[in-house]
Amino acid sequence: MMLHKAMKESNYIRENRQIIEKLRNLPVLKNFSYEDLKGFLKLSKLKEYEAGESIIVEGQFDNWLFFLLSGKVKVVKGGVDVCTMEKVGDVFGEMAIIRGEKRSASVIALNNVVCLAVDASYIDELSGDDKMKFTNIVYRIFASLLGYRLNLTTAELIGRRGRF
Repeated sequence: MMLHKAMKESNYIRENRQIIEKLRNLPVLKNFSYEDLKGFLKLSKLKEYEAGESIIVEGQFDNWLFFLLSGKVKVVKGGVDVCTMEKVGDVFGEMAIIRGEKRSASVIALNNVVCLAVDASYIDELSGDDKMKFTNIVYRIFASLLGYRLNLTTAELIGRRGRF
């Protein structure tokens, strides 16, 4: 009988200069101030997964947004492998948060993976400037990410069909 180790996670992260400096090196977070990222960390945990563990399960509800810090993951939709992610700073889990719907795909660790996981459910508990700052950060990340993915999709379509 094989014992399956569960994902490990930290407590919510408080101000940590070392982690904030590492986050400022991620392309999607490089334009945010130290103070913005300090607030962002209050809603974040470090999560570690082993090869084969599910990080996100298609069809389930949750409110976590993930930033890949190390390792490699694959995205699977309806049993079909969609893509792999292995660049530090790759983001996944954003679509369910944007739409408030069930997860549209699964994300599975291909090797040992460490992610910064942000609990977006806390947005509703924040107020005033904190809520505005956090929402601004999250939606700026979404806009950047979705623009990048739209450019990739457009390039792929052009490659398949020739010019529009």
